[in-house]
Amino acid sequence: MENKKRLRKKYFINRKKKYFEINSDFFKPLKKLIETGFNKKNINLSCYYPASFEVNVLKLLDTDIISGLKVFLPALKRNNLMHFYEWKKNDILRVNHFGMLEPAILSNHTIPDIMLVPLLAFDNQKNRLGYGGGFYDRYLSKYLKVHKNILSIGIAFSFQKYNKLPVFNSDVKLNYILTEKGIF
Repeated sequence: MENKKRLRKKYFINRKKKYFEINSDFFKPLKKLIETGFNKKNINLSCYYPASFEVNVLKLLDTDIISGLKVFLPALKRNNLMHFYEWKKNDILRVNHFGMLEPAILSNHTIPDIMLVPLLAFDNQKNRLGYGGGFYDRYLSKYLKVHKNILSIGIAFSFQKYNKLPVFNSDVKLNYILTEKGIF
């Protein structure tokens, strides 16, 4: 079994070579999932600001799929903790110490109902290979104890699928994976 470090490098290069632009059809399965899985009006959806050839989830902002939902982006805090802050399409962003864009104005952080999670690779068991910082795993591990119904959805291209990823005790499985071929 390949180790995580080698897999990260392999899938980062692979994603860069095979990246393709998506359209709003990519997110249609998400609409059905939101409509069938949530009864409340005020749903908090966390996205990420795409970088390094990640699936461009910002295309979702141009659809009616998320109308009525509040959108949040992650921001890194001291001790490498991640929190989510409300963000609208034209709000100002800043570059954090990892070179990632995050909201510039940080009001009260919120625990999302639905989290769209970036990844480098995934497997059939809905395990995710991230970038190695553990931010999403730590966040989900902490908040799933209190808010058991956070829906985590990995966002990827289908070519990012790997047979069986190496998994550690600190890794948190996702609820779903969304690719251009549908939702797993």
